[in-house]
Amino acid sequence: MTHDPRRAAAGPEAGRRRPTAPDEQRPLNVVVRNYALAPVDRLSLDVVARRSGLHPDLVRRFVTLGLVDATRDHGRLWFAPGAPATLARIQRLRAGLPLNYASLGLVLDLLDRISELEAALRRSNAGSRSDESWI
Repeated sequence: MTHDPRRAAAGPEAGRRRPTAPDEQRPLNVVVRNYALAPVDRLSLDVVARRSGLHPDLVRRFVTLGLVDATRDHGRLWFAPGAPATLARIQRLRAGLPLNYASLGLVLDLLDRISELEAALRRSNAGSRSDESWI
């Protein structure tokens, strides 16, 4: 056995490895995110249900009642990107009005029609200077 003067000077613990701290032993958590390069033109049932906070069966029922538009492709439902906002609107109306879901379809149609008529009235009066603050 050869004599190493560096080891002798460092003491008996020089050859031992220092234990690592608990923070150094933890594995790194890496989050990888995928971003779409093109805008999404349709959403799946699971995505719509998750974004709206509703059960997928309830979303299917809304499709059956005609409250939300969806297309079928090989048996799967696909929705427009605005479907979660429509579902949120349905939930707000349901909470605010004592109506069932079937009658909310009529309310949604009437509200959409009112919005269209107001927009048309604003467009037709865009050049006029009359005071119509009630609109």
